[in-house]
Amino acid sequence: MKILVVTSVFPNSKQPSLGVFVRERMFNVARHCELKVVAPVPWFPFIRYLKKDYRPIVPYFEMQEGIEVYHPKFFNIPRFFKFLDGFFFFISSIVTIMKIKNKFNFDLIDSHFAYPDGFGAVLLGKVFRKPVAITVRGTIKKLLQHSLIRAQIKYALKNAERVFTVCDDLKRVVTGLGIPENKTAVISNGVDIEKFKPMQKADARQALGLPMDKKIIVSVGGLVKRKGFHRVISAMPEIKKTIPDLSYIIIGGASVEGNYEPELRRMVKALELEREVIFAGAVQHSELYKWLSASDVFCLATSNEGWANVFLEAMACGLPVVTTNVGGNKEVVSSGDYGLLFWLDQKNELINALTEALNKSWDRAKIINYAGSNIWDVRVKDLLLHFQNVINLKEIHFTGRK
Repeated sequence: MKILVVTSVFPNSKQPSLGVFVRERMFNVARHCELKVVAPVPWFPFIRYLKKDYRPIVPYFEMQEGIEVYHPKFFNIPRFFKFLDGFFFFISSIVTIMKIKNKFNFDLIDSHFAYPDGFGAVLLGKVFRKPVAITVRGTIKKLLQHSLIRAQIKYALKNAERVFTVCDDLKRVVTGLGIPENKTAVISNGVDIEKFKPMQKADARQALGLPMDKKIIVSVGGLVKRKGFHRVISAMPEIKKTIPDLSYIIIGGASVEGNYEPELRRMVKALELEREVIFAGAVQHSELYKWLSASDVFCLATSNEGWANVFLEAMACGLPVVTTNVGGNKEVVSSGDYGLLFWLDQKNELINALTEALNKSWDRAKIINYAGSNIWDVRVKDLLLHFQNVINLKEIHFTGRK
């Protein structure tokens, strides 16, 4: 089986934390089949005149863990005409894929995110006469609010051979758009327990230069408003009244959704929390376990999420998770033994949940075992079976065999 991954969100040498969850999933798939990646990057010729936009120059070709990754540019006007992104994503990828296909006659196109990836991938599938699978993630809910993009998403999902979602919540969104249930499947994210394993808290703190005597909350994600770092910062003054020795570590950098860091730093200064809040920046995925092991509680006060991979990564290091009761979060934090849920924008609930989590004596071995039951190998077996079924059905369709 030969798989071509097509996605706009994938790590590169300039943005190592971008879309790590996509790479983790598909590089685990690559252990069982041949795989190449086409990850177009947004490009605008007059970008230097837009001071607020952050777009590093990404190399066209990279080898990542022995796998070929291509980064063609796709025309993208920052903050405007987003309904054209799918078309430009498609156009920008054709030449690169034609060159790849000469030596790598792939069986299936696997795309991530419904838009622009899924729409562009379906058009590519028609050009190259290949079946397409789309994995729908949490961003679909916001995109469906825009009528022109909504129409393209529905077209993509209806014309894909298989639609995967990372949680049941998103499957309901997909079937609500008229996509047959037998065409959809839930394939949740997993965790690499070889990469994410707990180390002694004192050893981790010493290695990172963190204080030994403080309670530490940690959050990981792209520094965008949706992830809710600002909610945790705003709750800290109240939490400090009962837990004065408190630190909050924010791990992450700018992402395709933007860069909220300047606003977060202004907020920290206004609340006089400069000593308590640590901006650790983007951390290599392979080093993240140290920061998680050094902490007491993981928190993501997000307003929208599918299945946050980082929850399982935190749990694999023994951390309870405090997060909002939105999207697929309650499917990951499925028991009070693994963490606490609170309702979005209920500040008092967030304060109470974090205070309780920081004071509670957790059965960390149970949390680690739960993460271990969600390893990538389990997910990949299901995914490969679906891929093979799609390929077999498409071969029958193209050849006319019955």
